[in-house]
Amino acid sequence: MLELENVSKSFGGLKVIDQVSFTVRRGSRTALIGPNGAGKTTLFNLITGVVHPDEGRVRFGGVDITHISPNRAARIGIGRTFQIVKPLGGLTVLENVMLGAFMHTSRPSKAAGAAREVLQYLQMEKVMHVMARGLPLAMLKRLEIARALATRPKLILLDEVVAGLPTAEALRLAELLQKLPARGVSAVGGVEHVMRVVMSIADRVIVLDHGAQIAEGRPQDVVRMPAVIEAYLGTKYKELGL
Repeated sequence: MLELENVSKSFGGLKVIDQVSFTVRRGSRTALIGPNGAGKTTLFNLITGVVHPDEGRVRFGGVDITHISPNRAARIGIGRTFQIVKPLGGLTVLENVMLGAFMHTSRPSKAAGAAREVLQYLQMEKVMHVMARGLPLAMLKRLEIARALATRPKLILLDEVVAGLPTAEALRLAELLQKLPARGVSAVGGVEHVMRVVMSIADRVIVLDHGAQIAEGRPQDVVRMPAVIEAYLGTKYKELGL
């Protein structure tokens, strides 16, 4: 579904993405992990056309989208969330999600129906008519996902959607995200520290360190790789046997 080939990006003299190559299969759940500053958000920006690579190619469904615009990326089926959640606080939860649904219809009734279905999937029915500015962090994270899902993506890029959540809430959200392939949505999630979520949801892991790809494989294999332990997980993780 998605292919990156030797993608690089620099800002000024700093190379933030360095020759990254990977593919995302249809129906898969891929975790993109790495410490803060590893390049995860920049990589999402490159895929969605917020910025463009200095080198390399990006393909989606076999079509070159290296220089795509963000609105066109959304149109062809690439959805994303943002690390800093900024809903329209003066609108209800339902109205926020309807904005995404308007990509495929101009009728408010159809947009509302699509938004309700997404909110039910994310178990947000009870806050559907609450003003977005009044939501706690856990619900704000779900709202960010709901807005992206309302655009009916084929692929969703999830940027730190469990950051700041208690472990129990993060795992509850991960349980819902496991069902994305059943909705016809493949997922790539950027995760900094919550490895229990990665182990529970991902079928494949890609590790970034200072913009370079240092590992790729099944979660249970990647977490045992010496380079990953040294650069990201640390010896404490190894001692815990996780």
